[in-house]
Amino acid sequence: MDRREAIRNVAILMGGAISATTMGVLFDSCNQPSEKTAGNTKDLFSDNHKALITEISDIIIPTTDSPGAKAAGVGPFVAMMMNECYPEKAQKAFVDGLDDVEDRSKSKFSKSFMELSVAQRNEVIKSIADETVQKRKEDKEKEKKDADKQATTVKSKGTNDPVKNVYFFQLMRDLTLLGYFSSEVGTTKALAYVQVPGRYEGCTDLKPGQKAWAI
Repeated sequence: MDRREAIRNVAILMGGAISATTMGVLFDSCNQPSEKTAGNTKDLFSDNHKALITEISDIIIPTTDSPGAKAAGVGPFVAMMMNECYPEKAQKAFVDGLDDVEDRSKSKFSKSFMELSVAQRNEVIKSIADETVQKRKEDKEKEKKDADKQATTVKSKGTNDPVKNVYFFQLMRDLTLLGYFSSEVGTTKALAYVQVPGRYEGCTDLKPGQKAWAI
């Protein structure tokens, strides 16, 4: 499997590249004043949590024909983003998700996630990903029914909450992709990178097998 195939598989699994939830949180963090600064932000994660984040990111983007997420330093990026940019609801869901990874590992294999083989780790993460897909589907169907019901009664005011529904694996996947493709490794090794690109061409066809351009 090459880099393109690995990314395609995980993107298809979750239905797109970066979710609306992640984009909403990022835009909201840019537009709203925050009390979270380098001086007063409490670290959410234990050392074991941080190790889990690094290893899970490397399952999402493994080393193939180019370095994986671990080599790109994605783990610390994910922890930093979650600490400094995400609201409490998303932070709690993320920490709970990491604890769930450990619980599943011990329940199924009687070992910590860090002690599992690559195949066993993949099995644990795949089970979480599959459940996330199903939960998102169920939540969307429920939201549609609720919206239809509201439309037949009284119009309700919309919500600006960018994290109405929070899913650990979706957050993990989104931040892994964001961190990897904004890193030096991801930009120069996994994408087609030109240091001095010259003139701007707004629309160019990619040749079969060609890497996407870094931006």
